[in-house]
Amino acid sequence: MKKKIEEVINHVQKSDKVSDENKPLILEKLEEWRNEDEALNDISVRFSNWWMEMKPIFDELGWK
Repeated sequence: MKKKIEEVINHVQKSDKVSDENKPLILEKLEEWRNEDEALNDISVRFSNWWMEMKPIFDELGWK
């Protein structure tokens, strides 16, 4: 689990698709999750919830 989170941290740090404003916030949360046993499950649930909220907007914009 920690290795997967470390990979995500490295990806976020190198990404040009994540804004400089959001990077510190994302990295801070990932650092917290790296030390939690249920971190991957939490990430999955949060992403699913985010996707359910954003999907109608993406559909309306024609993004698939």
